[in-house]
Amino acid sequence: MDIRQIDEGFAVTGQISPDDVRDIVAAGYQALICNRPDGESPDQPEFAEIAQVAEKAGIPIYYVPVVSGQLTQDDVDAMAQALEAAEGPVLAYCRSGARSTNIYGIVQQQKG
Repeated sequence: MDIRQIDEGFAVTGQISPDDVRDIVAAGYQALICNRPDGESPDQPEFAEIAQVAEKAGIPIYYVPVVSGQLTQDDVDAMAQALEAAEGPVLAYCRSGARSTNIYGIVQQQKG
């Protein structure tokens, strides 16, 4: 996993696997946000698989799927709600981390 710290409470990474959840929790993250829709690539784990492991590990996970290149205001609003609900350091993921970085930046801009 290539985790990139965006600011004090938010970091991004590319696609994670269910096996990564334990390491993410051990690294101190207290919430996960998935910005990748299911079925984008054949080798991608389904959100439900990761959510199941996250639940067992006691870490909340939010599903805010953003279609690549088609970010909407609804996506931004959903991301803002997830960030507000999440406590502690958050790790968001998508295919490469770029979508998660972009949507986070837009949420921060709209907050002023």
